[in-house]
Amino acid sequence: MAEPQAARPVRGTQLLVEHMGGVFRRPSLVAIEVGWRWLFGIPFLLVCWQQAQQILAAFPLESSGLASLDTQNPWVAATQISNGLAFYQPHVLAVLRWLLPAAAAIWIVVSGLGRGLLLQRIDARMRFRPFRMMAFNGAWLALFALAVWGWLRSMQWVAATHIGVEGEPDLVGYFIWAIFLSLGFFTSFALASWPFSIAPLVAGLERRSVLSALGQSLRLGKPFASKLVEINLVLGIVKLALVVVAMVFSAAPLPFSDELGEGAMHAVAAASLVLYLVANDFFQVVRIGAFLEFWKVFRGPAST
Repeated sequence: MAEPQAARPVRGTQLLVEHMGGVFRRPSLVAIEVGWRWLFGIPFLLVCWQQAQQILAAFPLESSGLASLDTQNPWVAATQISNGLAFYQPHVLAVLRWLLPAAAAIWIVVSGLGRGLLLQRIDARMRFRPFRMMAFNGAWLALFALAVWGWLRSMQWVAATHIGVEGEPDLVGYFIWAIFLSLGFFTSFALASWPFSIAPLVAGLERRSVLSALGQSLRLGKPFASKLVEINLVLGIVKLALVVVAMVFSAAPLPFSDELGEGAMHAVAAASLVLYLVANDFFQVVRIGAFLEFWKVFRGPAST
C-alpha cells in the first residue's frame, strides 16, 4: 500500500490547540475516558487502602519506629524512615504478589472496553472490538512495566553508589543522577510507546489484525512517524506540567493553613488531584484525536 503524502506541509504540535478545541466540542469523549479510568481506579485505590489498613493494624507504626521520627535531625529521620520501610517491605510485597497481577488483568479488560467504545465514538469506521483493544493495552502495559522496573533498578544503583553506610553521602551526585535518569526513562517511554497508541487506529481504520497493526505502526514512514513521536513527546511534557500545576494549586493555601483549617487543606489537595486526573484524561483523548487526523493526512486516501 503506497503512502500518500500530504498536499501541503503538515504541522505537528502547532495544530495541538486545534485538536484540543475539537475535543472540547465533544465532551462525551472525555466523559468516556474519565469513566473507564475511574471505574478501575476508584475500586483499586479502595483495595489498596484496605490492605494498607490491615497491615498497619497488624504492625502499627510504633513497631517500625515511624511513629517517633526525629524531626530535628534529617539524617536520623532518613535512617528511621529507611528502617521503617525495610520493616514493612515483606508485608507489602506479599500483598503486591497477588494485587498487581489481578489489577493488571482487570485494567486490561476495563481499558479494552472503554477505549474500544471511545474509538468507535471518535470515528464510526472503527468497530467496537474490545478483545483486540485488550491485546493492544496488554502490550502497552508490558512496556510500561518494563520501564518502571528499569527506573526502579536505576534508582537502586544511584542510591548504592552515592549513599553508603560509611562516609558522607554524595547528595548532589545522587539528585543529579536521580533527576537525569527519571527524565530519561520518562522521555524514552514517551518515544517508545507511540506505536501502541497508533496501532488500534491502524487496526480499526485499515481492518488489520493485532500483529499486523503493530507491525504496520512501525512502518508508517518517516513523515508520519515523526509527527506521532512529536505529539507523544509533547503531551508527555504536558503531563509533567500538569503535575507541577497540581502541586502548585495544592500548596498555594499553605500560608493560610491556620485560618482555613486542616479540612480545607485536604479539600484543596483533593480538588487539585481531581483536576490533574481530569486534565490528564482530556489530553489522552487529544492525543488519540491528533493521531487520527495525521492518519487521515498520510494514509487515509489510500485506505478508503
